[in-house]
Amino acid sequence: MIDVLKQSWALLLGILLLMVGNGMQGTLLGIRGQIEGIPTFQMSVVMSAYFAGFLFGSRMVPGLIRNVGHVRVFAALGSLISAVLILYATAPNWVAWTAMRVLIGFCFSGVYITAESWLNASSTNKTRGQALSAYMIVQMVGIVGAQMLLNTADPAGYMLFVIPSVLVSIAFTPILLAATPAPRFDAIERMSFTRLFNVSPLGCVGIFVMGGVFSALFAMASVWGTNAGHTVREISSFVAAIYVGGLFAQYPIGWLSDRMDRRKLILALSIIGGVAMMGVFLTDPPFVVLLIGGAIIGGVANPLYSLLLAYTNDFLDLSDMPAASAGLMFINGVGAITGPIVTGWLMAWIGPNGYFLYLAVLCIGLAGYAVWRMSRRPAMAVEDMGGFAVLSPTATPVAVEAALEVAYEEMEEAQADTSAD
Repeated sequence: MIDVLKQSWALLLGILLLMVGNGMQGTLLGIRGQIEGIPTFQMSVVMSAYFAGFLFGSRMVPGLIRNVGHVRVFAALGSLISAVLILYATAPNWVAWTAMRVLIGFCFSGVYITAESWLNASSTNKTRGQALSAYMIVQMVGIVGAQMLLNTADPAGYMLFVIPSVLVSIAFTPILLAATPAPRFDAIERMSFTRLFNVSPLGCVGIFVMGGVFSALFAMASVWGTNAGHTVREISSFVAAIYVGGLFAQYPIGWLSDRMDRRKLILALSIIGGVAMMGVFLTDPPFVVLLIGGAIIGGVANPLYSLLLAYTNDFLDLSDMPAASAGLMFINGVGAITGPIVTGWLMAWIGPNGYFLYLAVLCIGLAGYAVWRMSRRPAMAVEDMGGFAVLSPTATPVAVEAALEVAYEEMEEAQADTSAD
C-alpha cells in the first residue's frame, strides 16, 4: 500500500478534495432549497438532474477524451465544476439549479472517468487492486469529511458554496502537475440490454433498484432532513452515517460473497435494509436510532451494488465483462434518475417519512425478486464464481472493468492454490 501511495498520492489527494466538494454541494442544496422556499417535488427534480448529467457524461466524455486528450478534458471539466459551485448561490431557483446540476453531473462523470483511467494506467498488475481499494476509501472519506465542513458556516450565506469551489480548484493542481503520463483510452464495447438481461435478470433488476436507492441516499437525505425539521449538524451526521456504514460493511460482505450463494446474500441484505427502513417509517424513532438506520441502509446499499455486479459477471467470460459493466452502469443511471423524483413525490404526498418508505419498498421488492429468481435458476457452485470487487456506485466503467479483472485474477490464484494443496 505504501508503494501505491507513493505512486498515486497526487491523484488520490485530488480525488479526496473533489469528493469533499461533491459531497458538500449534494447535501447543501437540499438544505438551501428549504431556506429558499423551493417545494419538495421541485427539489427532487433538481437532485435527479445530477444523475441525468452523470449518465450523459458517461456516454459522451470518452469521445471527448479520444478527440482532445485527457489533460484538456480534465482541466475544462474542473473549471466548469468550480464555476457552477459558485453560481448556485447567485441563482437560487429550482429551474436554474436543475440546469446547473445536469452540467455538474456531466462534469463529475468526466472527471471520474479521466481520474480512474489515470489511476488504472499508473498501477501495475501487482498494485492495481490496492490502488482501487485506496481510491474507494478516499471517495468515502471525502464525502464524510464534506458533511463535517457543512457545519462551519451558515447555509443561508455564500461561504459554503465558496469552500467546495476552492477545494475543487485546488484538487486539479496536484493531478495536473504530477509527472504521470496520460493513459491510453480505449472505447468500451456495448452489450445489448436483451442479452444482458438474459445473462442475469436479477443483476439487471437489482442494479436498476440500487440506482434508485443510492440516488435517494446521496441526493435526497438533506431534503428529507430539512422537511423533518432537523438541524444542519443532524443532517450532516445522518449523511455521514450512511457512508460510514457503507465503508465498513463492504469488506466483510465481500468475504462472505466469495463463500456462499450470492443470491442468498443479496436476499439477506435486501431484507435487512427493507426491515430497517420500514421500522423507521412506522415508528418515528429518536435521532440516534435514525443514525443507526442510516448506517444500516448505507451498509446494505453500497455492498449490494458490488455484489450484484459480481453476481452478473459470474455468468460472463472475462472478455465480456467490460461491455456488460457499461450496460449495467447505464441501467444503474436510469434508476438513479428516477430515484429522487419518486422520493420527492412520496414526501410531498405523505410527508418526510416518505423517504424511508421509498427505500423500504425498493429493498423489499428486490428481496422478493431474488426469491423468485432463486426458484428459476439453480445455484452456481462456489468454486465456479468470479471474484468480488469493492466498488462505489459512483464508479465509472473504467474502474469497474479494472476492479473486476483484479478480482477475477485473485479468485483464479486462490483456486489454483487450493488445488495445489
